Amino acid sequence: MAGDNVRDPLLNVEYYENCPGCQVDQQKAALQGHLPIWRLLTVFVTVLATAMQISSLFPFVYFMVQDFNIADQDEDISYYAGFVGSSFMLGRALTSVFWGKVADLYGRRPVIIIGTSTIVIFNTLFGLSINYWMAVTMRFLLGSLNGLLGPIRAYTFEILQKEHHALGLSVVAASWGTGLILGPALGGFLAKPADNFPDLFSPQSIFARFPYFLPCLSLSLFALVVLIASLWLPETLHNHDSRKIPSDDPIGRLEISAPAESDATVCTHEETKLNSKESIYSNWPLMSSILVYCVFAIHEMAYLETFPLWAESPRRLGGLSYSTVDVGEVLAISGVGLLLFEICLYPKLEKRVGCILITRISAEFTVTGLFILQNRAVDQHQRGTANGISMSFMSLSKAIGPAIGGALLSWAQGRQDAAFLPGPQMLWFILNIVQAIGVAMTFKPFLVERRV
Repeated sequence: MAGDNVRDPLLNVEYYENCPGCQVDQQKAALQGHLPIWRLLTVFVTVLATAMQISSLFPFVYFMVQDFNIADQDEDISYYAGFVGSSFMLGRALTSVFWGKVADLYGRRPVIIIGTSTIVIFNTLFGLSINYWMAVTMRFLLGSLNGLLGPIRAYTFEILQKEHHALGLSVVAASWGTGLILGPALGGFLAKPADNFPDLFSPQSIFARFPYFLPCLSLSLFALVVLIASLWLPETLHNHDSRKIPSDDPIGRLEISAPAESDATVCTHEETKLNSKESIYSNWPLMSSILVYCVFAIHEMAYLETFPLWAESPRRLGGLSYSTVDVGEVLAISGVGLLLFEICLYPKLEKRVGCILITRISAEFTVTGLFILQNRAVDQHQRGTANGISMSFMSLSKAIGPAIGGALLSWAQGRQDAAFLPGPQMLWFILNIVQAIGVAMTFKPFLVERRV
């Protein structure tokens, strides 16, 4: 086997010739601080495709449920719409650990490819839903078969040197933020095209029969392009037990803790051995960051679901009587600030004050910091599983958010004459309480960072 290996004399690290993970590590070492722009761009558009299909239905789900005629009265539309939004996250919660283990066994790239292909298929079918239960089922299948968000976070962590980890996960968060901008804008603008653009779409066309098919089809075509591009992504998972470092080489032991170290390095250091063997569920730095994000996730998804429902509901129920286009514009504008912060400011602030303090101060910009904490809390051989566990907990929280948010909005709209916080005011009050709880959990002794 020695003839199949290549030794880096500078880092005293032995690379395995036929290992795709070692090939990526060699490329990282050769770059010496330079960013793999094209790989990051592929990661960006892959996350973007997933984020857009999650958020694109928010501007039109109220009218979609209304068209299904399942609600007895207008106040009940928000209740049923909440379950359409939560079905995707419920499916993802049930399968994220499975997809994380698949990513650790067979590689990150196969899971990314499978996840992107499910968007092409099931998002298209969602746009062709003929009744409420078909819509719920398609969203559930889309969530359960799309397990790429956890592995792609691990993948982003592994294609970059340590000094670029914050930037890499900022790219993931920025892509998510961009999806929250473009998804609702696209969904709101393209929904009901036969009504909004009668000169372009005939009343006898398929887009008149299925008024929410066009935004879904557009996103599926974009996902198809991303799927083709992801076929050229390099695999980062190592297919051997370890990368050897002589146990009698004290310099080698020191070098494994240097900033230029590879994520795949398995050394003879006793602390690393213990950390690798301990149960992932007893890893408190990992689990605490997951639990904190779960609270923020409940708030995030409840808000993203209920804001369009509230804005599109009639004024007599405390709403704004907005159209799908109006809601898409508002959500797009509100996401611009998130995008600019993640791209321009977050990497610099993280280096100066750390991700925990940023999470605590900003409250809204929690995703990147908590992603960094989670990936730093485990070694590479556990990273796919750890991100799978993370996505399961987070997806369960994000499934709870829309369902509870829709039910709370429906309940709040039925109490317009209440003396204390009438109508939707009660909903926003409850969401603020949830956010305050999340901020409180960012303090010690609850949230801690792994010491390495």
